[in-house]
Formats: sequence, structure tokens, C-alpha cells
Amino acid sequence: MKILICGANGQLGSELTRLLKSGVAEIGSIPEAYAGAEVVQTDVAALDITDAAAVDVFLAQGKFDLVINCAAMTNVDGCEEKEDIAYLINATGAKNLAAAAKAQGAKIVHVSTDYVFSGDDPVERGETDVTDPQSAYGRTKLAGEELVAEANPKHFILRTAWLYGYVGNNFVKTMLKLAKENGSIKVVSDQLGNPTSANDLAYEILRIAETENYGIYHCTNNGTCSWFDFASKIVDLAGIECEKIPCTTEEFPRPAKRPAFSSLRNKHLEDSVGDEMRTWQDALATYINNLSELGDKAV
Repeated sequence: MKILICGANGQLGSELTRLLKSGVAEIGSIPEAYAGAEVVQTDVAALDITDAAAVDVFLAQGKFDLVINCAAMTNVDGCEEKEDIAYLINATGAKNLAAAAKAQGAKIVHVSTDYVFSGDDPVERGETDVTDPQSAYGRTKLAGEELVAEANPKHFILRTAWLYGYVGNNFVKTMLKLAKENGSIKVVSDQLGNPTSANDLAYEILRIAETENYGIYHCTNNGTCSWFDFASKIVDLAGIECEKIPCTTEEFPRPAKRPAFSSLRNKHLEDSVGDEMRTWQDALATYINNLSELGDKAV
């Protein structure tokens, strides 16, 4: 099997590479079908996914069986200010990869987001629920979903949320740093969702991609909490004594609207390969324990 990982230097791409090399995730062993797989890693410096011709040439030379697209513009406020650039990366680039994969009969995995929903109702969202993005990030990611599905019938679209991994910056590392340096953290308590381990998500991606159960999946760690709950658990697990201060979204105005309630249910996962995602608390505890060893920026 030959696999292409786009956006390989990011949080999720790095975990996918780690799992494919070791054969083991924190949840358990990955499918045996990946044993001996040839993995090609690219990032923007090696492949500009917005350049359709370059994508076609790159994939044609590789003869891939599976393409995993982790490349995206994820700066939510940056997307709001430069929606045209966000569309190029999140929508056009995703379409280019899907079309090039189809040309050689390859499957494509495309990673999407909870931001495709409005987040206005306090109800868990399933894969078939009506989408209604309220930000440029959400709009461009939804467009990417639609273009991928149109371009390649062999598609797996995985919506996830609040992702954190061992490589790169993320909310967990930021909270640990602030708690240590300032002795206090102030975090919004009126935005709720699902913190998600990149290691767990990578594990489920590989399980799903082995099948032919194509379509849209939700894939987050189980359980719903607020950003304040998440931050509090982070510093508690790390054993850091600090003041924890809840606040409202209104106290931290941002250019892009954030969903108030974006909790997802892993329904398609449950109905296909089975939902093995851990609770967000269990996944976070493992992450905190491993961060000093596996993190690229130990805190």
C-alpha cells in the first residue's frame, strides 16, 4: 500500500506518520493492512495543493492507494479576514487532491470541522444534520467537503473538533504555559464542544480508510465540555496550582463567530467500524503524561 499524507508536518499528519511507522496508537494496534506501507509526506513547501496541475503530476508519479488530506487553513480569524485564500486552500485544494486521487483509483480522506454547523442549538450533531456555517472557516471547509464528495466517490470526510497533538502549538500547550508563567488562566465557559486527541483521530482514520464505507463521519473524543472545563482539567492533570477564572465570549470578542455548542456524535463511526474513541478526559490524561517525551515543544 502506498499512502500520501498532505499537511504532514501538522498535528494530525505527524500522528498519522507516527502510527504508520510504529503500528500502534494509544488506543491499540492499527489494522494489519498498513504493515509495510510506503508513506509519502508532503507539506506546502513540497506540494501546493491549490495548484491543480502540480497535484496531478505529483500523484500520477506516485501511484497512490490512499490520500489523506490534513492540509488546511485553520486560523479561524485569519480565514475571516482572507476568505479568498481560505477557500483556495480549504476548498479548491481539497478538490484538486480528490480529483487526482480518483484519476488513479485512490481513496481520499479529507479532514473537516465542527464549524460547518451553526452551534446555536445545545444538541449533539449527527452527520446527516443540516449544516449552517457562521464563519469563513466553516464556509470554506463545508465547500471543501462538497467538492471532495463530487470529485471522488471513494471519499471519507471526517469532521473533528478542538484538536491537539504532540507536534506544534495547541490549546493544551498554551494553557500549560500560561498557568506556569502567570499563575492564572482566564477561559470562556459558554462555548462547548469535544476536545480531541490527534492520536485517537489518526487511529480511527486508518481504521475507516481500510474499508469501503465511504461518506461523512464525525470523529471526536467522547464527552462534551466547555473551554473552561477543558483548561481546568489540563492544569489539574499537570499538577499546576493556579487560579482558574471563567469568562464569557463577550469578554473576548473575535473577528469570527465561534459556535456556542458544537458537540458532535460519532454516529457513522458507531454504525460502521465501531466507535473506539476514548473519553476526552482519558485521552487528555495520556497526552499530559506523554507530552514531555513526545512533544516537540515540551512545557
